[in-house]
Amino acid sequence: MPEQTPPNPNIEPLTRTQILIAMGATAVVLLIAARLWLLFDPSITLLPLLWSFPTLLLGLGLGVAISLASSAIYQVWPAYRKSADFYLQLVIKPLALPDLIWLGLLPGMSEELLFRGVMLPAIGLTWFGLGISSVCFGVLHFSGSQHWSYVVWATVIGLVLGISAMTTGNLLVPILAHITTNLLSSYIWKFSN
Repeated sequence: MPEQTPPNPNIEPLTRTQILIAMGATAVVLLIAARLWLLFDPSITLLPLLWSFPTLLLGLGLGVAISLASSAIYQVWPAYRKSADFYLQLVIKPLALPDLIWLGLLPGMSEELLFRGVMLPAIGLTWFGLGISSVCFGVLHFSGSQHWSYVVWATVIGLVLGISAMTTGNLLVPILAHITTNLLSSYIWKFSN
């Protein structure tokens, strides 16, 4: 198969080391933001992390469902396909298979702690809080105006993950779903390319 490059020739491909450093740094920044938010607003009550077999199944099942939905959207929405290909080429291609574990864990834990763990309860476990935290989550995935569809998709996924947190009252569900989605999507892409 011919080697593909990111759709935007103005962006220099990143190295494995640069991607791993960026993932780690981003996770640390999001964790610090969550911690500072809690420090300045001690009235926020974090959703608990409640381990149980049904929770595990729910989180994994939701992650698989999101991955399947993403695959379907990829097939029918050309703008999303272009954005997803850009991201996958830029971020996943340079990584080795063991690195994909970090791609699942770091964003899955840090992003969920900030957006569903801190921001959602801080704004309110309401439709308004859900909307604001989901839009902020979508904006975090912005990589240029030509990739707006990826922001739209990330916002929708933010809504799904937020609803799972609100309905279960358990932050572990969206964390597991996010980790599962990242792992499945990246491994499938890596093996098919």
